[in-house]
Amino acid sequence: MIFSSAFNRLKQGLSKSRTQFSNRLSKLFTGSVPLTEDMLEQIEEILISADIGVELSMEIIEDLRKNFPLNQVVEMDAVVKFLKSDLMRRMDVEAGDIRSIDRPHVILVVGVNGTGKTTSIGKLSQHYISQGKKVLLVAGDTFRAAAIEQLAVWSERSGAELVRKEAADPSSVVYDALQSARQRDIDVVIIDTAGRLHTQKNLMIELDKIQRVVKKVIPEAPHETVLTIDATTGQNGLIQAMQFSEVTPVDHLFLTKLDGTAKGGIAIAIHHNLDIPVKYIGIGEQIDDIQDFDVVSYVEALFEVRSSD
Repeated sequence: MIFSSAFNRLKQGLSKSRTQFSNRLSKLFTGSVPLTEDMLEQIEEILISADIGVELSMEIIEDLRKNFPLNQVVEMDAVVKFLKSDLMRRMDVEAGDIRSIDRPHVILVVGVNGTGKTTSIGKLSQHYISQGKKVLLVAGDTFRAAAIEQLAVWSERSGAELVRKEAADPSSVVYDALQSARQRDIDVVIIDTAGRLHTQKNLMIELDKIQRVVKKVIPEAPHETVLTIDATTGQNGLIQAMQFSEVTPVDHLFLTKLDGTAKGGIAIAIHHNLDIPVKYIGIGEQIDDIQDFDVVSYVEALFEVRSSD
């Protein structure tokens, strides 16, 4: 079992999601009971209700059926252990980390407005500053004054530097910021972008322009494009991820607001459907409520059944 302050915070953040599994599974396995088709259907319903997705839930149930003979006594611990192992196997992809040869390391952050994009950028800045890195934030969502002001607040909280120009062309802001980053020996540049998915064509044009400008200054950048997804939106988050991945290449996901949902299985569903690894997760409202996604810790925190819960 995993014991650490980080894991305990993850468990706390996933408490609503864990209830979907632990409480309902506990009710199914009262004492030593035989595994029936009805129980398999109820386990499938539990998985679907946690937003793991219908197709994937059906696949997992088939795996259960192959490994546990029907009408024979089975203990809940054995089933939970199998479910953990099955999910870990399906999500076994490393997201990677900042390579020391990329300096500045440029992160382009995209996402629909309202997914916690600007807040996530603030958390990312704190995440890397805590590792001793020098961070520059770029207010590339220039059409929303509120977004610029919010980013300014996060830069002050984290200690990151900020480049901003209200009502300016986003690409020009990005260009100036990257030139400045190279001169000032910045380690990590995090670029905010507009999130107007309902005007997909305009968004695609704008993102394409930003990417071309980035490559003019740093040919190998952006080094990663991170998509923020609001975990509380459930399957709509999966749809957003699909739509954004059609507009621009997405390297990693930042899954936000996991502490506010009982459907934390959406991380598994998105990974399964799009094969885009979750790299960061948000598990609270404070600036340090961010963790690198670790599939083992995540699945353990989702399924752990303890009397103190």
